[in-house]
Formats: sequence, C-alpha cells, structure tokens
Amino acid sequence: MSGDPTRIAVNGAAGRMGQTVIETATDRENVEVVVGIDVADAETVDGVPVADPDDAVDAFAEYEPDALIDFTVPDATLGIVDACVEHGVAVVVGTTGFNEDQLSYLRRTSEFVPVLKATNFSRGIQVLLRTVSEAVGALDGYDLELMETHHNQKIDAPSGTAKTILETVQEERDVDPVYGREGHAPREDDEIGVLVRRAGDIRGEHELVLAGNDEVFSLSHRAEDRGVFAAGALDAAAWVAGRNPDWYTFGAVIDES
Repeated sequence: MSGDPTRIAVNGAAGRMGQTVIETATDRENVEVVVGIDVADAETVDGVPVADPDDAVDAFAEYEPDALIDFTVPDATLGIVDACVEHGVAVVVGTTGFNEDQLSYLRRTSEFVPVLKATNFSRGIQVLLRTVSEAVGALDGYDLELMETHHNQKIDAPSGTAKTILETVQEERDVDPVYGREGHAPREDDEIGVLVRRAGDIRGEHELVLAGNDEVFSLSHRAEDRGVFAAGALDAAAWVAGRNPDWYTFGAVIDES
C-alpha cells in the first residue's frame, strides 16, 4: 500500500549515528526501522532486532526492508550492499572516506538497486553548497580558505562535506588545495587552504572564507545535533525506496520536497 511507512534497515545500528537514526525514526509516521545490522553483540537496539552482517541476507528475507541507511565505514558499507542487491533494497549512504576503488564498487551497485549517497544529510548544507557556487563565481580573485571541525573520533580528514565544498569551489574556479601550512609557505593566487580540526564531541562545523577588496565574506554551517543528519537520511530513504536503479543525490530530495 502506498500509505504504508517505508521499512528501514540500519547498518551500524549500535553505533552513535545508527542509534540516532533509530531514535529519530520513532517520531515519524512515514518510516519504520524494522531491523539493524551490526557486528556488536547486541540482540536489539531500542527495541529493533539486530543481526550480524554475515546474516544480512537472511535478515532482509525475514524483515523485508525497503531501504538501508548506512553510517559506518567504507568496508562495512561494501560488505552489506550485495545483500541489498539480492533483495532489491535501496541503499542510502552517509559514510565517508571511500577510496576510488570502493566508490567505483558502490557506483556499480547502483546498476542493480537505487543508491543515494551524500557526504552530509543536512538540508542547510545543501543550501550552503548552492550559495558557495554563486559566491565563488561572483567574487573572482578573492582568496579562499576552507575550515572544518569535527569530534575527536572522526577518522577521515578532511571531512566528506569539506571535500564536497572543495569540489563545488573547483567547479567555479581552478584552485589547488593546500592542506595546512608550515614553515615558509607564501600564499599562491591559485590555491585554497584546507584546515582540519578534531576535538571533543563537535558534531560538524564548516566555513568557507572569501577575502579580498578590503572585505571578508564568510559562509558557514554548524550542526547542533546528530539528529539533523538522521532526519535527512530518513527523508532520503523514504524518497529513494522503490525508485529505479540509479545513482541519486540528496540535492534531488531537497528539490522535490
């Protein structure tokens, strides 16, 4: 039935983001988390049954999810997508840090099931990216500096979101990233500084500074709670479930909503 909630599986269900997705889903009528996948020795997370990744095929057969939400690490993501293909489960990926080979494998998965990947599921970040394009294009010649801050447990650096911002900048201007500076390092006209900080339990902060013409223009975004990413991922799962196999973006979700 079209009015039934989208049935969700959560990879990394016992992790911080996995738990946040499950908690956030309890307040929504259009989605229902029916099963979790995790290597942790946990039978349930917030009342949701949890299966080992090795048993994902059987778990999907039993609980029949429409979409999988994944906030884990690249190896864990790729370890679950074959089960999604076997059962026709759409894949929503918030994991970052993929290398080129891993990303290619994930893209091949989209030939069989819909895959929606985003480095950030915040609606505000989507607006920021569009504003970045306009600002960089309009303020030609201004110096560019990109800064990001995350919690002390984040593994990949720069963050996936920072890389997406950098790619957006490079679509408008031919600049090369300089990752931090040390010693004698005069600034070049065709560079963008990329600075990374890791501390405490900071959810995520990103800022792009454009400076020139005796003025400074700053575009920034700060996430106050992980729930913002969980909510966006749930929106994405409800949107992408049942669509044709293809590679989708969170921007498409925002455009349609």
